[in-house]
Amino acid sequence: MTGASTHAYRFARAEDVVLAIDYGTSNSLLAATDAHITTPPLALDHDAPDPSVFRSVLYFPHGDLCFYGQRAIVEYSDRQAEGRLVRSVKKYLPSESFVGSWIDNRMVRLEDLIGYFLLEMRKRACEILNLDVTRALIGRPAKFSDDPIKDKLAERRLRRAAEIAGFKEVNFLPEPLAAAFELRKSMTSTKTVLVVDLGGGTSDFTVIRIGPETFSDSDVLSIGGISVAGDVVDGDFMRASIAPHLGSKVKYRVPMGSNILEMPKSLLDHICSPADIAQLQRSDYLHFFRSVRNWSLNERDRVCLDRLFAIVEDQQGFALFEAIDQTKRHLSSVDTAPFSFQYPGAEISIDVVRPDFDAQIWNSAEKILAVMDETVKASGLKAAEIDIVYCTGGTSKLRAIQGGLVRRFGQEKIVGSNFFHSVIEGLAARAAEII
Repeated sequence: MTGASTHAYRFARAEDVVLAIDYGTSNSLLAATDAHITTPPLALDHDAPDPSVFRSVLYFPHGDLCFYGQRAIVEYSDRQAEGRLVRSVKKYLPSESFVGSWIDNRMVRLEDLIGYFLLEMRKRACEILNLDVTRALIGRPAKFSDDPIKDKLAERRLRRAAEIAGFKEVNFLPEPLAAAFELRKSMTSTKTVLVVDLGGGTSDFTVIRIGPETFSDSDVLSIGGISVAGDVVDGDFMRASIAPHLGSKVKYRVPMGSNILEMPKSLLDHICSPADIAQLQRSDYLHFFRSVRNWSLNERDRVCLDRLFAIVEDQQGFALFEAIDQTKRHLSSVDTAPFSFQYPGAEISIDVVRPDFDAQIWNSAEKILAVMDETVKASGLKAAEIDIVYCTGGTSKLRAIQGGLVRRFGQEKIVGSNFFHSVIEGLAARAAEII
């Protein structure tokens, strides 16, 4: 389903309308309802292949200008990666140590960065609806963090971001519960459902009894989640298959030293993080990498580090992880896929076979499935007592995940969804019920 056409929906009063917002680590969507009319996901981004899917990306060519969504990606490329590209910031909401990001010479708080993005979503939606809407129901992970204090911090920061965006009334709904409301629309009898919602930043689960009749809070039997999902999987593949081409296995010896050293883990973690690789452009990091190149023990490592310089200095980290994501998507449906990154000075081309890929992401997949098992156990039920396993979110398509689901529940119980739209449509359905 594509987004709603401009001015296709006419609501009577702005104060009766709620914007349902699926703010995601990678993608965001929005729908509107007033309890009588509910729109499909609105076409917020006409530059995107699917206009209803608004990439959660901001690009600042300088401190006084910002682009959003697909336009941000295009402008970032056209302007030869000058300025600052911001992505995957949702992951930092529970982090007490992450205050914000430097744009030019000023620190922009995390709440403001997310607030700018939510404001752009609200402005575009209000233009489509021709109304100034200030009420929102926003999806949130089942758990931002296992630490209740950090979880509350994350929701508080997200609420503040929504207020910065101009929302005066803000409510939240766990994303896997929202997906259950979308499934509910097609159900004719009550079933016990395990919702598996695996996105870019979090993996969320809900066990719920749900059917066509009125929903009660007591129908939620358990809920769980973990901050391991698509971005971490991308990092696993990066670490195993791509980072060695960028000097991750470099051996070097400092002048006058006798010990042979390797790439520090903290820097390797930055290289392998979609959100953090851009930080390597800092002068102290670049100085260290140049020193390591000079101290390296063989020519091959120097060639690899030259590729890393090209990517970091020319800010090609985003493009590199886009190529990784493309390969990952292909491996959800085929057994062999090419990885190709052809930036001058940093060319990498390899063929990836799915058994190798599955082995590389195995640890993360097992963590996701272990939290799912804990969520089922917390419901007081056994796998055999689950009627439907409802999958949503792009990461749930991974063969390693699907194989784990089949082993536990059997193929016949597993139901797919519109992987990008199920949460937003469920949020809109729930918003219509509670207005």
